[in-house]
Amino acid sequence: MLTDTTSSNDIPRRRAPERYLPVAGGAGAPEPQVFAAQFRSSPRGARQARHCAVRRLAEWGHPPASDLSCTVALLVGELAANAVRHGRVPGRDFALRLTVDEPAGLARVEVVDASETPPPAPGRAPVDEESGRGLVLVDALATRWGCCPREPLGKTVWAELKIG
Repeated sequence: MLTDTTSSNDIPRRRAPERYLPVAGGAGAPEPQVFAAQFRSSPRGARQARHCAVRRLAEWGHPPASDLSCTVALLVGELAANAVRHGRVPGRDFALRLTVDEPAGLARVEVVDASETPPPAPGRAPVDEESGRGLVLVDALATRWGCCPREPLGKTVWAELKIG
């Protein structure tokens, strides 16, 4: 659920995701398309983040069956699931930011959580384990990815991929 915690009685209420956030671009160049929203740190919130990303890409001209949409859905799903499972801090949500810069041929997924613990390097999970392969998937799908601290607390895990 998308929440807005600015209500006077501190009860979260539903709100529509923000439309487009301004991003500086060169004169005459089309600006990158940006979507940003906050989600509950729960498995349902992770699913909603993935669905919102796919819906926004469709609005931007990339249908759900397109390579870009499928890859972004996988990246958002994995990074959001990691934020919920490993980066969850009670009482804190996670945020998603999706940027598609057609002229630069680049898409970027950023997931922000409240934990300051960086993700592990992708490794090989034992065959009998149910989890542990997510960052291997991110590493295989993304052109590059990484993690950076976020002030005043938390971290941003990001992944970029070439489009075009």
